[in-house]
Amino acid sequence: MSKTTESSFEPPKPTSLHPAYSVTNIHTKIRTLDGTTITYSTWTKLFNLHVVAYKVANHIDETLAPDKTNPDYPLWKKLDALVLQWIYSTVSDDLLDRILETNSTARDAWVKLEKIFLSNKKARVAALETRFCNLTLTACSSLDDYCK
Repeated sequence: MSKTTESSFEPPKPTSLHPAYSVTNIHTKIRTLDGTTITYSTWTKLFNLHVVAYKVANHIDETLAPDKTNPDYPLWKKLDALVLQWIYSTVSDDLLDRILETNSTARDAWVKLEKIFLSNKKARVAALETRFCNLTLTACSSLDDYCK
C-alpha cells in the first residue's frame, strides 16, 4: 500500500439516532388523556410540544408521508410507529379501543381523536349542560367535587 492510500482512508461516520428514540417514558412528558382529568385541549398542547421538541411533528400534522419508494420511507415508517405508540400509550383504555386499528398511522389516530372530541361539540355541550343542571350538592362526595 502506498502512503497516499493509507492517509486517504476515512472510517465510516457513525450514524446518529433520531431524537425521538431517546424518549424512554412518555408518561413523564404527557399525561393520559381521559377527557375528564386531562382534557383533549390540554393533552394536544402537551403532545404538540413533545413532537416538535423531538422533531416528529410531521407525523401528526398534514404533512404527507414520503412515497414507499423514497429512501427516507423506512425511517419515516419507524418514526411513525413510535409516534403512534406515544399516542396509544397516552390515551385512556376506552379511547384506545376507539382509535386502535391495524395499519394505522399516527396521523390517522390523531384525526380520530380530534373527531371524537371536536366533531360533537354541540352534542357534548348539551349533555354537559344537562348534567350541570341536574347536579346537586347531595350527589357529590364533597364541596370540591361539586365545584369540579
